[in-house]
Amino acid sequence: MPGRLMKITSIPQIARNVNRFREIGTILSKYGLADWISRLDIGFARGIFKSTDGLALANETHESRIRLALTELGPTFIKLGQVLSTRGDIVGLELARELTKLQDSAPGDPFPLVRSTIEAELGQPLRDLYTEFEEKPLASASIAQVHRARLASGEWVVVKVQHKGLEAKIRTDLDILVGLAELAEQHIDEVKKYRPRAVAAEFQRVLLRELDFGREERNLQQFAANFAADATVHFPTTYPELSTSRVLTMQFLEGTKISQPEQLKELGIDLEDTARRGAVIFLEMIFRDGFYHADPHPGNILVLPGGTIGLVDCGMVGRLDEKTREDVEEMLLAIGGMDAVRLTGVITRVGSVPPQLDQAALGADVSEFLAYYGGRSLKQLNLGQALTEMVEIVRLYQILLPANISLLLKALVMLEGTSRALNPGFDMLSLLKPYKRRMLRRYLSPARRLRKLQHLLREWQHLGEVLPRSLADILLQLQNSRFEVHLEHKHLEPTVNRLVYGMLTSALFLGSALLMSHKVPPEFYGLSIPGAIGFGLSSVQAARLYWAIRNSGRLD
Repeated sequence: MPGRLMKITSIPQIARNVNRFREIGTILSKYGLADWISRLDIGFARGIFKSTDGLALANETHESRIRLALTELGPTFIKLGQVLSTRGDIVGLELARELTKLQDSAPGDPFPLVRSTIEAELGQPLRDLYTEFEEKPLASASIAQVHRARLASGEWVVVKVQHKGLEAKIRTDLDILVGLAELAEQHIDEVKKYRPRAVAAEFQRVLLRELDFGREERNLQQFAANFAADATVHFPTTYPELSTSRVLTMQFLEGTKISQPEQLKELGIDLEDTARRGAVIFLEMIFRDGFYHADPHPGNILVLPGGTIGLVDCGMVGRLDEKTREDVEEMLLAIGGMDAVRLTGVITRVGSVPPQLDQAALGADVSEFLAYYGGRSLKQLNLGQALTEMVEIVRLYQILLPANISLLLKALVMLEGTSRALNPGFDMLSLLKPYKRRMLRRYLSPARRLRKLQHLLREWQHLGEVLPRSLADILLQLQNSRFEVHLEHKHLEPTVNRLVYGMLTSALFLGSALLMSHKVPPEFYGLSIPGAIGFGLSSVQAARLYWAIRNSGRLD
């Protein structure tokens, strides 16, 4: 692009890891060519490119090819896909739904590697740590694998062990991703509005945290403390003395996953009651604690003997600070009160809004959305579908929601889907009624108003302290003739380019006219050849400039 230079600071992340970058480029090229073949419908070439599972890529959908490419690229990109699956406002709902199918699985490390990792982390031989240790893993995901073991006390535990050498590979991939995001933001105008550098930085922070199993251990301890008085839910107990940042030992929960409803029925479990109790647990996490399990898919929820609900895999969590919780509650209250103006205001306040937002059109679409869902009975209303459609409206107007709100919306959609898998007649809105009343009481409470007033007074106090000093600095700069005004011109580059181009054309034309009038040799029948050539070139340049302005309808 004219006038743009690649910043040298964007290169190091990629240059340092050239081999991995070449590998990533090769895989992306394969999937890109398959996409091209699919679009052109070249029949004889459709079977050329295949996935690692032997699927002909040209026969897959565009979204499916993206998912398969991320899978082939490895753990970092699988996790990236899982994060993007929560951002329907960025990638679109169809791709977001496809990315939820990403299989977070990988071959397990050989047992000698697992043993060496545990012994290096815990500082003792494996036989001294566990009386029994099953060599075959129960499961193996992209970041870690899980083995069952028995303690000297006789308790069965699961030991989560990070794959050998994984952290170094992930840091390499993250370096490359950050470098690519910087280049994309600098040189691809269509991508800028999605702030790829900010998204890459957020993903880097999330993934590096997930590599630290100490965070999952603390999450489990906090959940257990929050639900200490609730005997209907259980979180695995952790063993800090047998845990580090790369090894996590926790209680083995033996139960039936709610992804197996037929087995639950055979055990005499009431599926409707289980769906209701499970949803209430998650709603308490969100609206009472502001700290919730952000991955409520059926494989992470067990029904233990006696009917207690067990929750596992607490690595992905969401947190709501006071301000975000108020924004979410106001959004839900606006939906419940059919208040389109209020809902539009909340969306534009919490989201990152494009400069040319059509506020009237957004308000009209929000009004239509509320009218459609407001006219349906509770049994007909699907909250997940309504939230999904609201995200689609937000994306249509290129509004970017904060990551924590996007994660919460996805968790609510997934929670309703999981509950409806157990009970097709599940009604999330009826469970939300008590929380709606609680939200309204909290919103109108004198204590909240007092906190707001105190916060406002602190801000005014701070302004009163800072303002005199700032004004004094400005006056001093004026007095010493050091006051500077910096003006930033946006979107002037094309205009300036055309003005300069026009000036050069004019200069060439005038110079050629002088050459011709003075009959500068060599000549042809009394006509200066250099002058004629310059005149011809200036005419072509003038014609190009004229057509460019005429086609665009404006100088720039």
